[in-house]
Amino acid sequence: MNTPPHSFGKSVFELMSSMRFAISLLSILAVASIIGTVLKQAEPYNNYLIQLGPFWFEVYEKLGLYDVYQAFWFLLILAFLIVSVSVCITRNAPNFAREIKSFREHVTEQSLNAFKHKHEAATAHPPEALAASAQRYLEGQGYKVKNLPREGGVLLAAKAGSWNRLGYFLAHSSIVMILIGGLMDGNLIFKVQQILGYKKIETRDIPQSQVPAISRLTPSNPSFRGSVQIPEGSSADVAFLNVADGYLVQELPFTVGLKQFRIEHYTTGQPKSFESDLELFDHSGKKIREATIAVNHPLIHDGVAIYQASFADGGTRLTLRGWNLFSPSSEYFDVAGSVHQNTELTSAAGKYTIEFTDFRPFNIENMGGEVQPAGDTMSVLGGSPVSDKKHLRNVGPSFQYKLRDARGQALEFSNYMLPLELDGRWYLMSGVRESPNDAFRYMRMPLDAGGDIDSFMRLRGVLLNAALRPEIAARFARQALPENAWNTEIEAKLKFSATQVLALFAEGGFQSLGKFIEDKVPAAEGEKAAGTYLRILELTAFEALQIANRQNGLPPPKIDDATGWLVRDTLNSMSDMFVYGAPVYLQLAQYDEVKASGLQLTRSPGKNVVYFGSLLLTLGVFFMLYVRERRVWLRIKPGHALLAMSSAKHTIDFEKEFLRHTQALDTLAK
Repeated sequence: MNTPPHSFGKSVFELMSSMRFAISLLSILAVASIIGTVLKQAEPYNNYLIQLGPFWFEVYEKLGLYDVYQAFWFLLILAFLIVSVSVCITRNAPNFAREIKSFREHVTEQSLNAFKHKHEAATAHPPEALAASAQRYLEGQGYKVKNLPREGGVLLAAKAGSWNRLGYFLAHSSIVMILIGGLMDGNLIFKVQQILGYKKIETRDIPQSQVPAISRLTPSNPSFRGSVQIPEGSSADVAFLNVADGYLVQELPFTVGLKQFRIEHYTTGQPKSFESDLELFDHSGKKIREATIAVNHPLIHDGVAIYQASFADGGTRLTLRGWNLFSPSSEYFDVAGSVHQNTELTSAAGKYTIEFTDFRPFNIENMGGEVQPAGDTMSVLGGSPVSDKKHLRNVGPSFQYKLRDARGQALEFSNYMLPLELDGRWYLMSGVRESPNDAFRYMRMPLDAGGDIDSFMRLRGVLLNAALRPEIAARFARQALPENAWNTEIEAKLKFSATQVLALFAEGGFQSLGKFIEDKVPAAEGEKAAGTYLRILELTAFEALQIANRQNGLPPPKIDDATGWLVRDTLNSMSDMFVYGAPVYLQLAQYDEVKASGLQLTRSPGKNVVYFGSLLLTLGVFFMLYVRERRVWLRIKPGHALLAMSSAKHTIDFEKEFLRHTQALDTLAK
């Protein structure tokens, strides 16, 4: 006999109502959710490119893994799963309802005898009398009982816990509710608008006021998750949504103003708590309400939840002193700027743009170890890890900036305001790095006895002044030679050597001296020549320091260890200048701090639907685990009673209950 082929519609219905299909979709969602948990979502694309590399960045991008929960394929699977589970419920709910109502009264005596849990008892009571006693007993045990006359006797059909099947219905319904909630919060409307060309992601770095309407979402947008940073005393009426390689501007139904931001820190420097005093205004400027929010304590207004997410600098105003590191002058110039703003700088090396990026009012550093080398002659701040907290110290404010040249190339700098004590001496520290993934390499500028870098800057200027080299060399030669050797060929040669060493050092620091020795001196004599040149350099630098003091009306420097270390540290710092990467050094003189609060604003109508679905799931699990369905049949004929019992789960409690029922039957049958 030939079976007629299924129609296409029926095949689709069978597929959608298949439990295997639903489980397959759930498995895909589970894997996607794991990826969404492990891989930080909705980050700027540059972060992923740095983290993953070009190849895997493109693979992940094509799979939509940077925003899994709002990826079109993820939302499509949610929709299919909603339909699939709904069809399953529609298909099986009538059977569940019939099973809940049914007493299964059509069971036969033959099938009862086939039950594993059955018990027979002899009785002298009439069937109707025994049935009435047994019915009262079963009802007292919580059973619903149906008394059915049968040929030659009576059949009692009893059931308890039949609402257990309601658990399956609630559990499946909860899945549908949770999926609907996820779909509601999946920004599906924007996805459709984007496909149809009504909305477009903005990728340009422009002020939000200039973002066109095609990249803006109206306040009526049903769901969104955006963020905004608001400086103290400022306000915002939009939030920014990170999408793919750009962003969208979400217009808010109100304006958020930040009155004050407060933060507390642990002794380790980690944030302990932070909170924001907010004001909400309608678009006419009327104040709606005030509130203070903190982490895990949001403000909810007009369906929008405002969370305390982060904090940052809000545009601290900086007053700086700048030095041209390669100028013979020791005079500084004034520079003013604000964080998140740019300042133009013109130096002998050309025009630069200073991009102020951050300010930190204090920094907790590990000062318990040695400064670690990081290539070239510069070093990385901080020593090896320590097990206690006694080496952690607040080293004061710092600011970060990028110095960008006319070609667009930039280096990032981090300068401390206060001096740091290293190896028993005090320095001002300025760090530099080429990319955000690199550690800062620090140039150390020594302080003099007065706690200033003025002596360093004066000595640096004299050492770079070619016009003063003959005088420095002459002073050095007269100090190095006895008086009877003055005005001789030996003095002339020593002056020439000193002038040559000063010129080489001024061209490129220790690297230039090393290259000259490598090129001009035989390898066997290189180490000896290096020692001689370094000794000449150190002694000529001391003479240069005397000239620097004389030019500035200061007394001659003392001949002691402190002066010796000042000279040596100055030479080291000057050599670092050639790998520092900037023609200027900026010292923070004063600041007027402005804090900014990072807020996350979300409208999530699906949240309540998900909560309701979770409640249904809890109830469903409760019914399935704690409501046990049991069924009892008692077939009574003259002189004979047959008890049979069944349950979906044969537990110890079921065995005890069956034993109790058999004992009760034996008692009633006597």
